[in-house]
Amino acid sequence: METTEAIGEGLTFEKVWAALMENREQIKETAKQVGMLGNRFGEMVEYMVVPNLVTKFHELGFEFEQTNRGMVIRNQKHNIFTEVDAFLENGDKVMAVETKTKPKISDIDEHIERMEKLRKVADLRNDKRKYLGAIAGVIFGDSEKTYALKNGFYVVEPSGDTFNITEPTGTYYPHEW
Repeated sequence: METTEAIGEGLTFEKVWAALMENREQIKETAKQVGMLGNRFGEMVEYMVVPNLVTKFHELGFEFEQTNRGMVIRNQKHNIFTEVDAFLENGDKVMAVETKTKPKISDIDEHIERMEKLRKVADLRNDKRKYLGAIAGVIFGDSEKTYALKNGFYVVEPSGDTFNITEPTGTYYPHEW
């Protein structure tokens, strides 16, 4: 069949192809906008949770003196690159918090990798503090929450007008990197 052969009443292959390509571009743009909306939800979670993290961790016995948001690490010499949503620190401990709207197992695995990178950077700087991790999310599935706790992360989730932090206890314990 030649490309100029009529497909239907007034339709040619070229016209159908052009319409498909136009739809493809519209789908790409829609996907981009949906992705941006998802990022905005993530930012909302971060802005709702981070300001009160120090207070909530204080209730668990932590005294964090400094909070950094959106910390970026770029160590080109050792090929270590990562970002941390919230970085709480004091003289002997650091808490690296990852925020997600709805954390997935893969997000928790990525945070484990992030914690390993943070430990490497700390060792390069002769920083002997204990590094701990937390996952904050608006919607936690039971399996994701259990997985986070099992891997030694504190779990930060909404509770009424505020949020609670669940500490890994019992057979689970806070992992120190």
